[in-house]
Amino acid sequence: MASTPNYSWPPMEQRKVIGKSIRRLDGPQKASGRAKYASDLKPQGLLFAAYMGSPYAHARITKIDTSEAEKMPGVKAVHIINPEGTELQWQGMEVAAVAATTEEMAQDAIRKIKVDYEVLPHFVKEADLSKAGARARAGGETTAGDPDQAFKDADAVSEGQYGIPVITHCCLEPHGAVVQWQGDQVHVFPTTQYISGTAQQLAPNIKVPVTNIHSHMDYVGGGFGSKFSPGKWTEVCAFLSQKAGGAPVKLFLDRSLEQMIPGNRPSAFAKIKLGGKKDGTVTAWQSQGWGTGGFAGGGSPPLPYVIDQIPNKRLSFTGVSVNAGPNQAWRAPNNQQACYLTCSALEDFAAKANLDPIGVFDKNFAYAPAVRQEIYRFQLHKAAELAEWSKLWHPRGKGAAGTVKRGLGVAYSAWAGGGHASQCRTTINLDGSVIVELGSQDLGTGTRTIITQVAAETMGLPMSAIKLNIGDDSLPNSGASGGSSTVGGVSSSTRKSTMNALAKLYDVVAPSLGVDADQLEAVSGRIQVKGTPAKSVTWAAACKKIAAGGKISEMGENVQRNPGGLNSQGAAGVQIADVSVDTETGVVRVNRYVAVQDCGLVINPWLAQSQIYGGIIMGISTALFEERIMDEQTGRMLNADMVFYKLAGIDDVGDIVVHLDIRPENDSRGVIGLGEPCAIAICAAMGNAVANAIGVRVPNVPLTPDRVLAALETEGRNA
Repeated sequence: MASTPNYSWPPMEQRKVIGKSIRRLDGPQKASGRAKYASDLKPQGLLFAAYMGSPYAHARITKIDTSEAEKMPGVKAVHIINPEGTELQWQGMEVAAVAATTEEMAQDAIRKIKVDYEVLPHFVKEADLSKAGARARAGGETTAGDPDQAFKDADAVSEGQYGIPVITHCCLEPHGAVVQWQGDQVHVFPTTQYISGTAQQLAPNIKVPVTNIHSHMDYVGGGFGSKFSPGKWTEVCAFLSQKAGGAPVKLFLDRSLEQMIPGNRPSAFAKIKLGGKKDGTVTAWQSQGWGTGGFAGGGSPPLPYVIDQIPNKRLSFTGVSVNAGPNQAWRAPNNQQACYLTCSALEDFAAKANLDPIGVFDKNFAYAPAVRQEIYRFQLHKAAELAEWSKLWHPRGKGAAGTVKRGLGVAYSAWAGGGHASQCRTTINLDGSVIVELGSQDLGTGTRTIITQVAAETMGLPMSAIKLNIGDDSLPNSGASGGSSTVGGVSSSTRKSTMNALAKLYDVVAPSLGVDADQLEAVSGRIQVKGTPAKSVTWAAACKKIAAGGKISEMGENVQRNPGGLNSQGAAGVQIADVSVDTETGVVRVNRYVAVQDCGLVINPWLAQSQIYGGIIMGISTALFEERIMDEQTGRMLNADMVFYKLAGIDDVGDIVVHLDIRPENDSRGVIGLGEPCAIAICAAMGNAVANAIGVRVPNVPLTPDRVLAALETEGRNA
C-alpha cells in the first residue's frame, strides 16, 4: 500500500494546469444567460413576496392591522415580522410581509396593511462629532512612548482631518431566497456566501431541525460580506411558505430596501497629527477618530495602518450610534478606512516635509511587520516604475500650467487571506469518470475553475475529465466565502482529496506494473512508473482494475491550524493612482491605475488579475462617487436607489495596470486569498493623487466636484 501522499504543490516548472490562465468554466453559462440564480427560479406554484419596512428612522409600532391585506385577491399569506410595541431603529427595518400569486398583488396588499407609529427622535449624521451628544460612545485612549515630547522634537509636523463615509454593498442580485416548506422539510434556495452553513443558521430561527433543511445554490449575483447569514428575509420567506400551505415563495428585497437594511461599510473620520525627522521618518502619531456602523455604533479601524510600530502614539476612537441600517463586512472590513486615514496623513506629512512620498513610504515601512518590509519596498518601487513616477510626479501644486492638473498618489494594503476549513470528496469510478464534490459556493470569482484545475493537475487528466459538484449542503462541508479564504481552503482540500483517491488507484494498479504503489505517478491520462512512460497503463485501463461494482472515494480536508504548506496568509500590495483634475469643474478623471500585488502561489493568473481589476473598479467607484446620503430632518436615506447612488462606469476607471508579484519566494508560501487586499488602497491613492494635482487636500471621499471646488476655494481664502 502507498504511504501517506506528499500533498505539496508541484514545483513551478513541473505544473501543467496550475499556473495557467484558463478562462472561467461557467463563463459561457453566465454570458449566455443560461446560468440560473436563486432570483431566476420559478418553481411550479410560486408565490411572490413583498416586504414592508418602516418609513421612519426611529419609531415604535403602536398598532398593526393586516385584515384588509388578507382579503386582497391573490394573497395567500401575511406575516407580521415586528409586532406592536417594537421599537424600530432605522428606516426600512422590517414590519410585515405578504405572499401572493403575483408581484403586483403582493405590493398592493402591502399597501393595505395599516400601521400606526409613535415617531421618536432620530440621529442619522455622524460626520460632525460635536452634534452626536449622548450618541457618541468614547472607547478610551491608548498611548505608547512619549508622543508629546516626540512632537516637540520633530523636524516637521503635519495635521489634517480625513473622512470616509458609509457606503452600501450594491450586490447585483439583491438579498433574498426562494423557500418551500413542505411538511417537516424546508427547501431553501438562497443567495449566500455560505451554502454549507445556511441550514445551521436558519434552523433555530424557524424552529426546525437542521437535518430537515436542504439548501442549494448554483450561482450568486455578488457577495462582498453581507451574505454570510440567511438574513431575516429568508426566515420570513419560510414562514410565508408554511402559512401558504407549503407553496414555494420568492422574497428578494427591492432596490430601495437593498440599499438600506442588509448591511453597509462603516464610516471613519479622524483628526491626525504626525511628527517626524527631516529624512521622512515618522516618530509620532496622534489620532482622534470616530465613525458609525449603524445603531450599534462602530469600532476603530486598525491605526496606524500596517506601520503600527511607530514608537510614540496616542489614539482614541468614538463610536457613534445612528438611526440607520447596520453594517456588515465589506470586502476587507475596516481596512479601507484604516488605509485611507493612514496613507492620507502620511502623504500630508511628506508634503509638509517637502519630500517625495515614495521615499517617505519606503522609510516608514520599517514600522511594518518585519517579514513584509522588503516585499513592500519591492512593490513600492515596482509600482513607481510602472506608473512612471520619476517622470510624472511633482511637488504639490507644482504641475503644468492650465486648468487641468495631473497628479499621482500612492497607498498600500495588507490582508491575511488564509484558507478556511474545507472538506472535499473525490470519487474515481470503474468507467474512469472522476467526480469532485464539496459544499462550496462560487461568488463569481472562478472557484469552479480553480477547483477543477487543482484536480486535473493532481490526477494528470484534462479539466474536461473532471465533474465538479458544488453549491449544495448535502456535499462535504466547506467554509464561508469571505476574508479571501475560499481559494486557500478549497484548493487545499481538493489537493488532498484527489491525492488520497489517486493513492488508492495506485494500490490497485501497482501489481500489474510490478512496482510498489509509491513508485507510480499520473501523467497525461496515464498511470506510469515514475520517469518511465514505457511502463504505464491508460487512465481508463487503470480504473477498470477497480473491483467490479466498486469505486474509489476519498476525502480531503484543509485544517486551518495546520494547512501543511498548501496555503498560508499575509498578502501585501502597493497601488498608485494617476489622475487629472479640472480645477474649473472639480471633475476628477483617472488616467491610469497601477497595482502591484503578491498573493502566494497563483493557480490561475487570469482569474487573479480579474480579482484585482474588480477590486480596483469597486475602489474607484467608492473614491469618486459612492456615499450613503442621509436627511437630517426626516432621518431617511435620500439615495436609496441606483439613480442617485452612483456607481462607476467603464468610462470612469481609466487604464488599469496589474503586476502580480509571483516571484519564487512568494510562490513557495502556498495559496493566499486575493479578493480583499486588492480592494483596500484605492480611496487613499486617489485622494493622494488629487492632493498632488491641485496642491490641497480634499479631506473626505468621495472626491466629488463640489468637494474638490470647496477645497480649492478654502485654499484660495487661506493663501
